[in-house]
Amino acid sequence: MSPGTKIPIRTKAPKRFAVGLAVFYATVFSVTGTYLPFFTVWLKAIGIEAFWIAVIVAAPSITRFTILPFITAQAEQRHALRAALITTATLTALGFICLGLLRGPLAILVVFAITACAWTPLVPLTDGYALKAVARFGLNYGPLRLWGSTAFVVGALVSGVLADMIAPEHLIWVIAATAALGVFAAFGLQPLDAPGTRPAAPVRRVALLRNPTFLAIVVAAGLIQGSHAAYYTFGSIIWQNAGYGGKTIASLWVLGVLAEIVVFALSPRLTIAPSRMMLIGALCAVARWLITAQDPPLEILIVVQLLHGATFGLTQLGMMGLLVRHVPSHVIARAQGYFTACSGLAMSSAAMVSGALFARYGIAVYGLMAAMALSGAAVVLIWRRRLDAPPPSDQPHSSGVGG
Repeated sequence: MSPGTKIPIRTKAPKRFAVGLAVFYATVFSVTGTYLPFFTVWLKAIGIEAFWIAVIVAAPSITRFTILPFITAQAEQRHALRAALITTATLTALGFICLGLLRGPLAILVVFAITACAWTPLVPLTDGYALKAVARFGLNYGPLRLWGSTAFVVGALVSGVLADMIAPEHLIWVIAATAALGVFAAFGLQPLDAPGTRPAAPVRRVALLRNPTFLAIVVAAGLIQGSHAAYYTFGSIIWQNAGYGGKTIASLWVLGVLAEIVVFALSPRLTIAPSRMMLIGALCAVARWLITAQDPPLEILIVVQLLHGATFGLTQLGMMGLLVRHVPSHVIARAQGYFTACSGLAMSSAAMVSGALFARYGIAVYGLMAAMALSGAAVVLIWRRRLDAPPPSDQPHSSGVGG
């Protein structure tokens, strides 16, 4: 982020605080690292059809714009982010365990939807917890967040090895086991507020939704991140149909996340404006999905996967930088909830449409993803002057997000 007035740093971040947050980030994203590559493979292995797979996978995205904003708002109003993280991590682990006992598509949909109500708030609650630490202690978001991406890599590699060793119908237990680790890590999180801290004066929930700059941020980021829907839903199935084994599929996922990790690690040195980060991410996404739609050979696919560092990593950093710049710190978790709701709406809509298109047109579904990313780029360009404007004089910002 461009140099500017920084939030006053109250004290140096306790080492135990940073370590606990890094470990929890790792467990949260290790679940995603096992879920994304092989949850749909598990569904297919137990006989679930493509239509039902698309509907089931869309469930978390739907909860993001229904239940999730309520949970994040309540957790922040009550100054109970840590308690909310412990509760949601526990319910997530129990939900995945229950899924492993089911086989019918309707039963799986119902239980997974309930599980998603607890699972989907984990990332925005953790990001809100982290951004409060950015504001309070002057921490850098990128180096904290990279531990989540690193754990995603480890989770994907481990599940890839296991996918070649155990029957596909048992992959759900790998996901459940990693979710259980998150419960233990949640108890290691340190309280964010000092004892006796009084809540800030309440801010009307509707205030953020009436801010056009905030809406531009979440819509643009939602479209760009939502353009990953077909990749997250059918990427592994497409690669499996192309004849790639479990290790190759996992390695392709890992390549993308390794690029993401590099971006997060270098974020404190980046001098690119947050809006430009998002624009670069959007244009890279357009190129990525258009190339992927051509069913490229493995050599080209490897290079294309490295664009994930821009399509996800730069977009995420840009969005976080803009939120820290334009959103008061005491409602940052609520802002995270609204963003996740917006991206959830975009992701669920794209996932359900891509399910119908994939059944008929196959890999050409990536053309729709390119159009979504292009729309996100248009929003950034239209609102760029406002996005680049300095924060209000009564709202100092932190340079700790990167850029």
